[in-house]
Amino acid sequence: MLAAEDSIGAGFPQNAHFKSKKPNVVIIYADDLGYGDLSCYGATAVQTPRIDALAQNGLMFSDAHAAAATCTPSRFAMLTGTYAWRRKDTGIARGDAPLIIRPETFTIADLFKKAAYQTAVVGKWHLGLGPSEGANWNGVIQPGPLELGFDYAFLIPATGDRVPCVYVENHRVVGLDSNDPIEVSFKKKVGKEPIGADRPDLLTMHPSHGHDRTIIHGISRIGYMSGGKSAWWKDEDMADDITNKAVQFIDRSAGDPFFLFFSLHDIHVPRVPHPRFVGSTDMGPRGDAIAQTDWCVGQIIDKLSEKGILDDTLILFTSDNGPVIDDGYQDDAVKKLGTHQPSGPFRGGKYSAFEAGTRVPWIMHWPAAIQKGKSPALACQIDLMASFAALLGETLPEEASPDGESILPALMGQSHIGRETLVLQARALSLRKGLWKWIEPSRAPAINRQTNIELGHDPKGKLFYLGDDPGERRDLKESYSEVAEELQKLLYTMKGRR
Repeated sequence: MLAAEDSIGAGFPQNAHFKSKKPNVVIIYADDLGYGDLSCYGATAVQTPRIDALAQNGLMFSDAHAAAATCTPSRFAMLTGTYAWRRKDTGIARGDAPLIIRPETFTIADLFKKAAYQTAVVGKWHLGLGPSEGANWNGVIQPGPLELGFDYAFLIPATGDRVPCVYVENHRVVGLDSNDPIEVSFKKKVGKEPIGADRPDLLTMHPSHGHDRTIIHGISRIGYMSGGKSAWWKDEDMADDITNKAVQFIDRSAGDPFFLFFSLHDIHVPRVPHPRFVGSTDMGPRGDAIAQTDWCVGQIIDKLSEKGILDDTLILFTSDNGPVIDDGYQDDAVKKLGTHQPSGPFRGGKYSAFEAGTRVPWIMHWPAAIQKGKSPALACQIDLMASFAALLGETLPEEASPDGESILPALMGQSHIGRETLVLQARALSLRKGLWKWIEPSRAPAINRQTNIELGHDPKGKLFYLGDDPGERRDLKESYSEVAEELQKLLYTMKGRR
């Protein structure tokens, strides 16, 4: 954990905005990557030299959060500046879900378009595509990112473990043969493709729980799919495919300011790193996928350097939620974990109301304006739109980013003060106020038995003071009942606020 004495030193610019031209902005968004999964955050079982270089020359946060402990709501909150729990349709999306963000919503991409940027999203989407009746996978797929402010999109529609297992570029499936139409269902079997539950002999990776429907390239997925064989992705090529598209976007956009949301699939399941990374760690596919993530980041850095724009580009590296070891496939992640601690010093992980559910790596790198250092400021991805608006000198529409607030001084390294209060989402909501944390009462299970993750649920709620108990081991709700009551009332008020 980053110590306060290691935090930002003297000499930071008091007004570190861009001076002559707008910075390019690249958000590199890892998937299921924990606070302790990078060597710059203390990992020793895997080395991440390219990400470490960003940290060594950038601003590294120790109390930064995704807005939720799972992927779809985190992405929704980051792109819209709205807490996902305010809507009932923002849970983990099915592969055939309609577009969850309404096209009339002002997004972070709209902000950059307003500021005359070229905008792109490349990689994992998982926010639905198409109208309420579902996407037409064999025709024009809209609405989607292009209706939300992005000029270009190259997408993994949902996740690697969910059908459809095809890429979507802008409004169409890539490489689709019209004579082999795609059909997708999450309710019943479609077509003649075998399913994992019936034909385990066909599998190259076996499920540990769920993940036993249509088999695509030897891996059974969530949901049913038929057709589109010429368009099926190859899991081992996925990191290369999306990284190449991200690099190509930078190449053709480098003459003008651009915003790139580069959304990695790693280290989400199924973990199938390219053969050149297999065996690069002793932790099996999960560790090798972390090494592959580092390579992806390096490719972006190298392209920015080649174009002579690295110093003029703000790079944010972070993750959509905390770590999970066994998330549905038998890939030896548990067996080969060894002494590695994906959650760092924190309790819980993906799906959890404990800190490791949302506390994630967060590195800001912009040599022209951000001096290197470490920051304990409380930060959240939901604040990015408001913060970037302040950076660019743009005024947001009145209805935009209703739950986000500008924490630009903290992001620029000018202040240790970030958010004062923050609501974090798992199955139960949590409220951070300074270093106090309240997890609202919940009768949901205390442990996810499938993933072996502590979830933090308690019928009476839980209260922690993270200042001297970052691992959330001492529940203080009885001895500090007045604090628990105050925070529960504040959370109730915030839940009703728009």
